[in-house]
Amino acid sequence: MADALLGLPEDQWFERKSARIKQAALGDTLVGFANADGGVVVVGLHDGRVEGVSRLGRGINELQQAAMDRTVPTVAATSRLLPCGGGEHLLVFEIRPAAGVVHANVRDEVFLRVGDENRRLTFAQRQELSFDRGRDAYEARPSGAWIGDVDDGLLAHYVDLTGAADPSRLLDARGLADGAVLTVAGCLLFAEHPQRWFPEALVRVLRYRGRERGTGARQQLLSDDRFEGPIPRVLIAGRDRVAELAPSRRALGADGRFGEVPLVPIDAWLEGLVNAVVHRSYSLSGDHIRVEVFDDRIEISSPGRFPGIVDLTNPLEAPRFARNPRIARVCSDLHFGQELGEGIRRIYEEMRLSGLPEPVYRQSAASVQLLLSGEPVQQALDRQLTPDARAISTALRDAGRLSTGDVAEMLGRSRPYALRVLESLQAAGVIRWVGKSRKDPRAYWEIHPR
Repeated sequence: MADALLGLPEDQWFERKSARIKQAALGDTLVGFANADGGVVVVGLHDGRVEGVSRLGRGINELQQAAMDRTVPTVAATSRLLPCGGGEHLLVFEIRPAAGVVHANVRDEVFLRVGDENRRLTFAQRQELSFDRGRDAYEARPSGAWIGDVDDGLLAHYVDLTGAADPSRLLDARGLADGAVLTVAGCLLFAEHPQRWFPEALVRVLRYRGRERGTGARQQLLSDDRFEGPIPRVLIAGRDRVAELAPSRRALGADGRFGEVPLVPIDAWLEGLVNAVVHRSYSLSGDHIRVEVFDDRIEISSPGRFPGIVDLTNPLEAPRFARNPRIARVCSDLHFGQELGEGIRRIYEEMRLSGLPEPVYRQSAASVQLLLSGEPVQQALDRQLTPDARAISTALRDAGRLSTGDVAEMLGRSRPYALRVLESLQAAGVIRWVGKSRKDPRAYWEIHPR
């Protein structure tokens, strides 16, 4: 068992600690996990080896009291001693995510587990976390559904995947049930038909002809599909339908043959869909998730604003955060998508690698919309250029590199004129100059790598 724990990667839900850890530091760690998604901390493993905690004597009891002595309000954490051979033991803590509160240490400092590290929050971040965690308690409330309403096949698959011995204990440990009653998260994830209690917990996929929705007699709607059921089944069905409807183009594939390839990369829109389902505000009624597919783009809308600790002006810096940590944990176990911050960064990366514009996030009073354009960046830029600038851009893409003299000759204009156009393209980020000095005879211009 100890070897298996040594081999596990530290992540959002797991961390190893040395037996030398002080109670105060352990308390900070418990606070960080509770304010995020909960998780497991194992004391007695350090630097790739088993230390054990037996030599601590009464110090074991002090560490076991860390939640009570060092956290405010007290973090919901249980501890147990796990035998690891040779009469030695590990001290294992299981931490539940906070329910409607923000935990601090006795010095009134707030921490948040972000990936594989514990981050101390600023006062402003703490305020925003308090606001979001206040709403977050919604997924932990009783739903009205009970254990008899579960999708047996789906739950059995999850039990097998996690290696749990008892489905009921697994649901309880993940905060998905309280006795025989499913929580909101448990109902949305595993009830056979959650829409009985949450009618708007569905994904709607719409396909339009052309680039506009149109209205009235000019409406361009070609198909409108609604997907209901537990979240894992909705994600699979929604994914398959969007893949059928997504716009494509003919391009040269890796096999050297021309064929149809997605206009918008699958990994980008799929991550957007998963983020929408996992992080939407399920407490908001009257709206649902929509995936709208056009000839040139895909738009995904989800009820609920971004969590307060996310700066919409810079989504790439969004911290790893889950509005619904219980739902996020199960979807991660089922290998659906990333946490909010990681998922956003992945969407940006997929769009960049495909030569497409950055994702565009828009936020209204009650929803977030993600726009993924399938129009290559270079085409969009070209339409904004003068004829001479467009000619230079095209020539550089074909030739790879050109000197200022080459460009002047191609345009049939003076060198100073050619240089002014080149510098305007450079200022727009379309091209770049490569050389050691302005008098470098080997200097040249090339398309700016993105």
